[in-house]
Amino acid sequence: MTPELQARIDNLVNSHKIFVFMKGTKLMPMCGFSNNVVQMLNSLGVPFETLDVLEDPEIRQGIKDYSSWPTIPQVYINGEFVGGSDVMIELYQKGELQEMVQVALAS
Repeated sequence: MTPELQARIDNLVNSHKIFVFMKGTKLMPMCGFSNNVVQMLNSLGVPFETLDVLEDPEIRQGIKDYSSWPTIPQVYINGEFVGGSDVMIELYQKGELQEMVQVALAS
């Protein structure tokens, strides 16, 4: 990964309390896994930003290297990698995602 790409990803994940790298947009997710994440965050009523990796091949591969996580979507809360769709579903079902976003938005 180039230093420029590393800096670009750092900036994205650190400039927003909740950031999602996904396929499509939060208004039009382009895969079921991305849609799952959007629906969970929407149900919590929290603000979040997204980047459509289908529009940016450099980021699409770079984010996998950045997080050492092979799949998309990828969710970052307070600059920390949380996980993908399966991890988010598990956290949501346990009530832990709600706590994580409340803490992030309060900080």
